[in-house]
Amino acid sequence: MGDLAGAERDYDCVIALRPDDHEAYLNRSELRPQHADRNHVAELESRVARGNLPWAGEVQLCYALAKEYEDLGRYAASFAALERGASLRRRHMDYDVARDVATVEWIIEHYAGLPAPTGAAPGAAPAPVFVVGLPRSGTTLVDRILSSHPALSSAGELNAFAAAVVSAAAGPSVATGQDRRALIARSAQADFGAMGRDYLRRAGDAGHTGRFIDKMPLNYLYCGLIARALPEATIIHVEREPMAICYALYKTLFKDGYPFSYSLEDIAAYYVAYRRLMRFWHDALPGRMHVVHYEKLVQDQAGETRGLLEACGLPWDEACMRFHENPTATTTASASQVRRPMYSSSLAQWRHYAQPLAGLRRALERAGIEIDADAHAE
Repeated sequence: MGDLAGAERDYDCVIALRPDDHEAYLNRSELRPQHADRNHVAELESRVARGNLPWAGEVQLCYALAKEYEDLGRYAASFAALERGASLRRRHMDYDVARDVATVEWIIEHYAGLPAPTGAAPGAAPAPVFVVGLPRSGTTLVDRILSSHPALSSAGELNAFAAAVVSAAAGPSVATGQDRRALIARSAQADFGAMGRDYLRRAGDAGHTGRFIDKMPLNYLYCGLIARALPEATIIHVEREPMAICYALYKTLFKDGYPFSYSLEDIAAYYVAYRRLMRFWHDALPGRMHVVHYEKLVQDQAGETRGLLEACGLPWDEACMRFHENPTATTTASASQVRRPMYSSSLAQWRHYAQPLAGLRRALERAGIEIDADAHAE
């Protein structure tokens, strides 16, 4: 809700009452930038040094230390703590990035031959705004800007579209989730109109009516379906510089989902596949998606905000420039950042870790992804 000082006081109380609530340490560290004269590094180091921690608690403390070290400019210590925490988290996951990479190929295979979707019907009522992209790319920032407009409300990250796709494509081999490829094949032949109505029903059941924003990042997988199921919908694709987004993914301990984010090798493979799919969608849906670059949004807030509002068919509203004053709740990993006015400190933060991230960079460059180390430098 934006009371970050109150949240920090409450976390201090939680930790005093229950020192083994390791998630509280991490959440507290994320609330604000840490400073040399006000931080929790000594306390966190002491907790880690005691040992005998549950693995999940050790992971949370490592991520908290990485965040605070970074704020203090102790970059080598920050990456060491991050690498320790991410590696430990990855060891406790049953995940194969090859399956997600294959999913992209299956989507392209089954959607490449489909006729282009029809456009919005004349006079049709505006449909939802979908904000898609990778997590940590700026989707929450775009959501807060748009939901500051009186004509839009934020529904947060809904699972409704994925549920509508599964329902529309359900068959004997996919009802139990055993065959992702079969589900994708069936989804390409589904009743798209019924899928769109099902999505709106699910969103309505969750209390979201009128014109709302669905900022589930992974809806990027369904852009072709969204364009067909909801011809009046606006699709906004948020992009961020490759090394910046990959590092931002790596340094985030997600509560749920995004299992590819705990290994630099997995991140590279997943990112390359994501870029391949988004190129396909942009080619298959010309003019259908509005692209906003996080770096351009930070550097030209007013100009990019005008473009966002025009894409949604909305008039200018000055409240969108004051997104940080938006009083509604947010629960994503950017919950504290979006309470601050626009800032540029994260644009080139990854450059502090150029050496440990060199393997990631080589993997991206081998896939033909251009990395400009001087782009958007402060």
